Amino acid sequence: MDWVQVRERDLDGAALSAFAAEIAASAREAARAVGHAVRILVNRRVDVALAIAADGVHLGFDAMDIDVARGLLAADALVGVSTHSVDEALATGDASYLQLAPVFPPLSKPASRPPLGLAAVAAAARGPVAVIAQGGVAAENAAAICAAGAAGVAVTGAILMANDPAAAAAALRRALDAASN
Repeated sequence: MDWVQVRERDLDGAALSAFAAEIAASAREAARAVGHAVRILVNRRVDVALAIAADGVHLGFDAMDIDVARGLLAADALVGVSTHSVDEALATGDASYLQLAPVFPPLSKPASRPPLGLAAVAAAARGPVAVIAQGGVAAENAAAICAAGAAGVAVTGAILMANDPAAAAAALRRALDAASN
């Protein structure tokens, strides 16, 4: 199942809620049109996640504690965390999933950390929390990332910076489907 994480740092309050609601409705409609479902996550903002009936929240390094978020959300809500090393990944506690980044040099921004590589994905995947690999992910390396143990991938630049975002998303979906078979 695909997930959409609404992450817009330039909006706050009502504007962020309206934007997130629009993205969630559009993503759900598009998924239904092809007979699929999609899970919606909101970055850092539990209040917005609650307001739009999102499936969960992604907590960054400076967000609220996982246990506090879990206490505010539905029992089955996803609560994810950002990690930037194997040690952080293995210490995520009660998260539903973790994003490990950057696996490769990011496509959407200058690198602020050295890439961790596939060995870090494999090491983190040996822990109890599902790993979502992020950073430099594209259709060309998605299968290798999954083979290393990632439960999935998170992308920004591979789609948003592509000349044809729809074709890039379709190529990534094909690569992930092939990797899971």
